[in-house]
Amino acid sequence: MAKMRGCIVTVALLLLLLLCLHQTPVECKERLIRQLSSQPSSATKPQEFKIGFKRIILSIVLGILTGLIGAILFALLIKIAVQYINQTPFLKGPVIFSPKISSKTLQSALANENQLLGSSSNGKYYKTVLDNGLTVAVKVLEPFDSGSPEMQSKSVKRRIQQELEVLASLRHRHLRSLRAYVRESDRFSLVYDYMPMGSLEDAMNGVRENHLELRWDVRLRIAVGVIKGLQYLHFTCVPQILHYNLKPTNVMLDAEFEPRLADCGLAKLMPNIDRATSGYCAPECLQNCRYTDKSDIFSFGMILGVLLTGRYPTDSFFREAVSGGSLGQWLRHLQQAGEAREALDKSILGEEVEEDEMLMAVRIAVVCLSDSPDDRPSSDELVTMLTQLHSF
Repeated sequence: MAKMRGCIVTVALLLLLLLCLHQTPVECKERLIRQLSSQPSSATKPQEFKIGFKRIILSIVLGILTGLIGAILFALLIKIAVQYINQTPFLKGPVIFSPKISSKTLQSALANENQLLGSSSNGKYYKTVLDNGLTVAVKVLEPFDSGSPEMQSKSVKRRIQQELEVLASLRHRHLRSLRAYVRESDRFSLVYDYMPMGSLEDAMNGVRENHLELRWDVRLRIAVGVIKGLQYLHFTCVPQILHYNLKPTNVMLDAEFEPRLADCGLAKLMPNIDRATSGYCAPECLQNCRYTDKSDIFSFGMILGVLLTGRYPTDSFFREAVSGGSLGQWLRHLQQAGEAREALDKSILGEEVEEDEMLMAVRIAVVCLSDSPDDRPSSDELVTMLTQLHSF
């Protein structure tokens, strides 16, 4: 579409130039004929002919300049018109991407009191049941409650709407698909498939409280699913999509513990998200450097570390000197000392073959948690590394 629009502008410009260059000599020629026919052929005066010739040259120059200016102005008008036509419409009310959801049932469900599932710095999650019996999760984003004129501008809301349209087009088994959204004056309500097992953080909390058993093969399957989701975002999507806020609360689990990445790319639109305090943010992001796909890899390394150790990077243990100050430093120190087994979650220790896989996974996590982005593997490379640990 962009190439076609460029061609339209270029063709219009060329046509106008050809038209002005064609008409100007014709007009000048007619003037010359009228001048010569009005004078006796036997008494042509050299001085008058010289003046007439100068006028002809001036007419040609002025004609070309007028044509060029007109063509440029016309091309600009066409460009503006095309941009306006292709601008994302400023929609209100439900925008539906799933045949299972109707606008009427969604609005009716959102108007009711719904079960709160959780909250974050940029909104709240609710569980709601539609009139047709379908259970969905609704995330209410409230990015415009800061009172900032910039955040309340139509251009910012339209940019969020454009991003949501992109996210709705993503289709991968390890991404949580956006099924619908509703734009209101001060917020967006995003509708997703309901995930009965909640998030990875919910699952790990259940493990820590001895309410849930999560064996190593399940944890490895979760890690592989997460990295395959990142691989799709980084290498299949054009343009490339970065997650920006990968952490256990944004990894949702279905009934079979298959992971789905949630909120892909939304964090860059939410100025009130403080990734620095989450413990999953790459060092370069804390220094206000450019966020890249390797920054997502650092966050994945943290998730892999959580799956291996059962510890969160925000645990008080990592404020002690013995830990080195962070989950990554602790794992690196134990691996270099040949004591990586000490880091593993005791609830998954067992068979020797599985322990070997875990120790290899610790090495992978340490590489992902390198301070330098250049030292981290790509998501494409990580898919190969992790799938080689076990047969999927």
